[in-house]
Amino acid sequence: MAVDYTVIVVYLAGMLAMGWWGMRRAKSKSEFLVAGRRLGPAMYSGTMAAIVLGGASTIGGVGLGYQYGLSGAWMVVTIGLGILALSVFFSARIARLKVYTVSEMLDLRYGGKAGVISGVVMWAYTLMLAVTSTIAYATIFDVLFDVNRTLAIVLGGSIVVAYSTLGGMWSITLTDMVQFVVKTIGVLLLLLPIAVVRAGGFGEMSDRLPTSYFDPLGIGGETIFTYVLIYTFGMLIGQDIWQRVFTARSDRTARWGGTAAGTYCLVYAVAGAVIGTAARVLYPELGSPDDAFATIVKDELPVGVRGLVLAAALAAVMSTSSGALIACATVANNDIWSRLRGAARPSGDAHDEVKGNRLFILVMGVAVICAAIALNDVVEALTVAYNLLVGGLLVPILGGLLWKRGTVRGALAAVTVGGLAVIGLMAGYGILANEPVYYGLLASLAAYVVVSLVTRPTDAAVLAAWRDRLTGHAPESVSEPVPAHQ
Repeated sequence: MAVDYTVIVVYLAGMLAMGWWGMRRAKSKSEFLVAGRRLGPAMYSGTMAAIVLGGASTIGGVGLGYQYGLSGAWMVVTIGLGILALSVFFSARIARLKVYTVSEMLDLRYGGKAGVISGVVMWAYTLMLAVTSTIAYATIFDVLFDVNRTLAIVLGGSIVVAYSTLGGMWSITLTDMVQFVVKTIGVLLLLLPIAVVRAGGFGEMSDRLPTSYFDPLGIGGETIFTYVLIYTFGMLIGQDIWQRVFTARSDRTARWGGTAAGTYCLVYAVAGAVIGTAARVLYPELGSPDDAFATIVKDELPVGVRGLVLAAALAAVMSTSSGALIACATVANNDIWSRLRGAARPSGDAHDEVKGNRLFILVMGVAVICAAIALNDVVEALTVAYNLLVGGLLVPILGGLLWKRGTVRGALAAVTVGGLAVIGLMAGYGILANEPVYYGLLASLAAYVVVSLVTRPTDAAVLAAWRDRLTGHAPESVSEPVPAHQ
């Protein structure tokens, strides 16, 4: 394993070096949080693909392929569809807003008052996403170094916290670009063909597995529908995704770069399912489907290649973890802390703003590592996060973009009713049930429409400022949104 260890150590050292280099570029709030809003198509599409294809898409995607065959691709397919929909229909308008968080967008659209409660929901989502990504280090480092779970989480988490704290979005962008290349080589160009060959080719796989493994809908229609609700719609409204959209230097970059990233996700989805199917042929009696990735890498790949593929898995986890971490810290600082202390208007000192956001990344990073060590059931934590995100925030966000009659009270009602409905239904049906997100989303939609129609329309001045932002005619603002006259 000496060669494999060397590959991994060089990779991790490179991540820290990228963080140090990024620190020299991040001199302002815009540079630190959104890479100066100047990424071109190549870097934008690579980093967007990197953040959405994390440990769940790589290790979990292979596990679903092991359990269900080719239809196990659906989870990652719905992620890709979400990125495609976001890029084609919404990304240009989102990029033109020149904001830093989803909650700032809600304040601009509705005239204030919607930010804090939506910020708390978004913070909970990004925190759980960062925690669950950090837990995945335990699986990878166990295969690599045979270390215990706590040490693995501290080691992997500390590296991500270090480079994220140093350079913010610039460091994360640079590391994500490297991670995108490593994932492409490790998973698509190496592990995929080697796994298929070791399993005897597609003919042998077809002969040895049930026909259900090659049914595109074998995982079940209800499961696919739930994936669409949670992941496709989740991609449309997550702070971690929007913060990447904010880095695009133009509408065209956001639209076409995102379309390329979404297409890449679809290819990655099929690759993961095929690798998992091959693993089923090679190891039909694994204790857990999620062991399929580590097992096939450890037992079937030659020295050196094994290190690169494990680096690819590490890259997948790190890209999602760092993206979720900076999103969590941005929301905590800009949407919650600054409002609670009555300082929503920035001081104008760029150095202090960078220091403040850097401190929040460090604090949130330590909290994420501690929570990852303490937490046992990752699936339940992530399900809670996505249910709250979609059930509480999908309707007011998309409603604000698509329906001018929506009001701030309608938005607050949607967040409150949808969030409480999801929590109550999870208590009744169980956290992993499908019903909470179904009925929570319907309750949020009904509350938004009804309350918006019975309350006074949004002030004309607020809507005019909103339209100016959407068309790109208004400069990036540092002031508070125009208050609505309710």
